[in-house]
Amino acid sequence: MAASAARILIVEDTPTQAEVAGALLRTLGLETRVAETGAQAISIAQTWRPDAILMDLELPDFSGFETMRRLRTEGVEAAIIVVTAHGSVNHAVEAMREGAVDFIVKPYAKARLTVTLQNALEKRALATELREAKAQLGRDRFFGFIGASATMRAVYRTIESVAASKASVFITGESGTGKELAAEAVHRASPRKDRAFITLNCGAIPRDLLESEIFGHVKGAFTGATDSRAGAAKLADGGTLFLDEIGEMPIEMQVKLLRFVQTGTFQPVGASRPEKVDVRIVSATNRDPWVEVETGRFREDLYYRLYVVPLHLPPLRERGEDSLLIARHFLAAFAREEGKRLRGFAWEVEQVLRAYSWPGNVRQLQNVVRNMVVLHDGDRVEMSMLPPMLLRGATGQGAAVPDPVGAPPVEPEALPVVPPCVAKEPPVSMPAQPALTFAPHQAAPLAPPQQNEAFQPLAEVEKRHILAALDRAAQDVPRAAAMLGINPSTIYRKLQAWRSDASG
Repeated sequence: MAASAARILIVEDTPTQAEVAGALLRTLGLETRVAETGAQAISIAQTWRPDAILMDLELPDFSGFETMRRLRTEGVEAAIIVVTAHGSVNHAVEAMREGAVDFIVKPYAKARLTVTLQNALEKRALATELREAKAQLGRDRFFGFIGASATMRAVYRTIESVAASKASVFITGESGTGKELAAEAVHRASPRKDRAFITLNCGAIPRDLLESEIFGHVKGAFTGATDSRAGAAKLADGGTLFLDEIGEMPIEMQVKLLRFVQTGTFQPVGASRPEKVDVRIVSATNRDPWVEVETGRFREDLYYRLYVVPLHLPPLRERGEDSLLIARHFLAAFAREEGKRLRGFAWEVEQVLRAYSWPGNVRQLQNVVRNMVVLHDGDRVEMSMLPPMLLRGATGQGAAVPDPVGAPPVEPEALPVVPPCVAKEPPVSMPAQPALTFAPHQAAPLAPPQQNEAFQPLAEVEKRHILAALDRAAQDVPRAAAMLGINPSTIYRKLQAWRSDASG
């Protein structure tokens, strides 16, 4: 049978009938329990959590239908199969209305029970998988993380899988990707969540104080040690110790950390006896740990002790639409904090936020949004509010902050130089129109019209050329501007003017 490990609760007040059903189910390799009353069935279902319930309709305390209603009220999600000696269409209809998945009549053959039960369990399993899949697809929050991309959902699944274990976790990722947030998520999702989560930045502590910070010291252990002090290892007893930037730890300290990881014991500086603690260790670095091992900056034996469950955090540039989700979150939070009216981003601003590479990852995005909120106000963030470096990164050509709508057009001579890789874009072709291409700082001359050939209005040629560039760039304004060698704000102004003309 497909669900060989399933739990089946038999709700039957006749002992012989219960024993017959139990014997049949046990031959199928299923685990069974028996309840003789509706109240007993509810009590067992709440604690034992069966996968399916065989429900007799005639019970001593209340009917099987009432038992089913109470089970659903208590959140029991088992597949219910009604079993009764009084088979009728009305009973079947009422059973289905109360949530039963099938209906069989006593006496029943083993084959009938087997098929009915197997179908019910498979249907329940599919419904559970579908519910979990929908939850995964729709999840954009996870223990402080914001993001619904496939790469982040993979991170969430890894954290959920490893959280209950005591295995060491090694987090890697660029600066600003949220390594400390991931370490805290591992702790908060684990059985240790009610105990201490202690963070130690190995790169921010002087070398001669690092041992004391981790293992503590006794009074008089060194000059200035006027009192005994517990270290991070002791403070994290029963909880989680997060060693951030562990690649910065000196080799001599790595030897002592290795012993602590292996035995769970440590000796405070100046102490005569070791102490033992129960600590789950999570480490993190923005470097490639194996490269650090190969170059001799990190001990190989310590690497194998800590690198048990690797967890890599992707950079923001690889997370698709997550940059917009995060930006909207920060905008709402900072606007509320600063008392500003900003409630969203203009469409073209969202395109820039999406196209930018974010070398500083989430931390840089957070700072950029705070900058815009502090310096500006309005109903939404417009292009004129963006920092200059954001447009430079989006267009790849060092573009200046776009002019506000309504400002004089930017003259070609004032435009920045387009890099060679952009300037070499093939010209956009337009059927039935004279070829017209733009290079940085100058427009290619139009071929003179042939005799009797009508001139096209320059404004019409410009409009068609810009629209063709937008088509080639998949409506990406910064990229189309780069292809044409103009400022993105010029295209935005043109689009707004054409919309105004059309609506007028």
